[in-house]
Amino acid sequence: MEAELVSRAMAVATSLADALDLLVSDAVVIHNSNKLALRLLPCEVFARVALVGQEVAALEVELAQRLAAVASPVAALEPRVEPCVYEGDGFAVTLWTYYEEVTADQDSPAEYADALHRLHAGMRSVGIAAPHFMERVAQAERLVMNRDATPALAEADRHLLLSTLHSASQQIHNRGATAQLLHGEPHPGNLLSAQDGPLFIDFETCCRGPIEFDVAHVPAEVSAHYPDVDQVLLEECRRLVLAMVAAWRWDVGDAFPHGHRHGRDILTVLREGPPWPVLGALAE
Repeated sequence: MEAELVSRAMAVATSLADALDLLVSDAVVIHNSNKLALRLLPCEVFARVALVGQEVAALEVELAQRLAAVASPVAALEPRVEPCVYEGDGFAVTLWTYYEEVTADQDSPAEYADALHRLHAGMRSVGIAAPHFMERVAQAERLVMNRDATPALAEADRHLLLSTLHSASQQIHNRGATAQLLHGEPHPGNLLSAQDGPLFIDFETCCRGPIEFDVAHVPAEVSAHYPDVDQVLLEECRRLVLAMVAAWRWDVGDAFPHGHRHGRDILTVLREGPPWPVLGALAE
């Protein structure tokens, strides 16, 4: 969010918390992207704030409640207030439990994989409608085909991305894997290392598809511990994720730091061919 929006968003979150009898004397920005993540003090509440219409907060709240009911490893909503989406000044606000994170290396790859496996088991038991992940692929394809939206993308790179998105999608379809509810992006940035173990957050990319699509987002040493993975399907999902993210990096409205450089790095990987790395490994 831009600075002016950040100030307004912080004011809305603070005002709402005060109205709910949560003591707030300070708000600390934890993360600023399309949503603002705040730590409200001293009440120790984690607030997520987004512009109304640019979020799926209601889905996240409902999913968090249902997954918590089946003991899935997810961050909890703030128990002192009604679990819902609050609105004010054009912003949607959700309030969550704030967790003190333990050291980053606390969770072993096996624990990470076990948490994702338990999350998938919980997601199979909740009846929530979500788009198929191929809808996100179609969005990426439309973006790449729109030269006005991706003016800096060279034609050879445009052809590479389109052909990769199409061929990887076809290979995934041909595997005939069962689709289920997924997190959508269970990478390390969406995992909290809490005292009681790893907890998943940020379900705005929740979708349906084979579990390998989720596993494609985690580090390779984690995926090695996930049981019964179709390795061929996993490789194709990794290739697809790379192509999708590369497409977003060339969006004229993309705000990712050094986005074009990141996009070029992914294009280089796609040209070099398999084995396909996990997306997060490119930033290491």
